Amino acid sequence: MGASNYRNFLRFLLKTVLVFCCTCGLSVGSELSFVTCGSVIKLLNVKHNVRLHSHDVRYGSGSGQQSVTGVTAVEDSNSYWSIRGTSDASCARGTAVKCGQAIRLTHVNTGRNLHSHYFASPLSSNQEVSAFGEEGEGDHLDEWTVQCGGSVWKREESVRFRHKSTDALLSVTGEQYGRPIHGQMEVHAMSTPSQHSLWKVMEGIFLKPSESPAGSRDYGHIHTEF
Repeated sequence: MGASNYRNFLRFLLKTVLVFCCTCGLSVGSELSFVTCGSVIKLLNVKHNVRLHSHDVRYGSGSGQQSVTGVTAVEDSNSYWSIRGTSDASCARGTAVKCGQAIRLTHVNTGRNLHSHYFASPLSSNQEVSAFGEEGEGDHLDEWTVQCGGSVWKREESVRFRHKSTDALLSVTGEQYGRPIHGQMEVHAMSTPSQHSLWKVMEGIFLKPSESPAGSRDYGHIHTEF
C-alpha cells in the first residue's frame, strides 16, 4: 500500500471508530501493555497536560515549516500520529517498539513527519520542532529515538523522544501562542532532560502483533482503543 493510500486508510479508520465510539459510548479496555509499530496514537506531555498537535499552519519565522504545538483538547483529530520506521530500519506493523529504537512520527491528517533542526523556536528560542515532508516522506531529520526504562516502550510509562541528529529532547515549557493559534503551547527541543520532556501514550488505534505464521505479512489485524 502506497503512502498516500495508507494515510487515507488511516483517516477513514479514525473517522469510523470515532463516530462509533461517540454513538455507542464505547470504551474498550487495554489489552496491549506495550506500544507497537504502525499504531496511531496521541501523546500527552505529562508536565503540561497537552497533547502533541499539528495543523496546516506554518511558522511565521524560523524554517517556515508546518507548526507543531501542544493542545489541551482531548478530541482533536489533529493530534493523531502514526508510528513508523526510518529510511534505514523498518518497523513491522504490530511489533513492539523497543527502547532505544529510532522511529518516525507521521501526522495523520497532513502526512508530514515530526521534525527538528537548528532553527530557533518562535517563543522561547529553543530548538524548533516542526512537521516536514510530503505523504510521510521527509529526510533524516525526522528520526527520533525512544528513551524508556526497559526493553520495550510500555504504554503506561512516561518516555522521552531524543532527536537523533541533534541530540535534543522533544519538550514543552509552557509558552503560549496568540493568534491564530491562541492558547496552544509551543513544542520545541532542548538538550537537557527534565519533567518538560516526558510524554505518555493516550488515545489511539493500536495494532496487535501478527497472529499469522512466521514470515507472513498480515497487516489487517487492527485493534482499537479509545
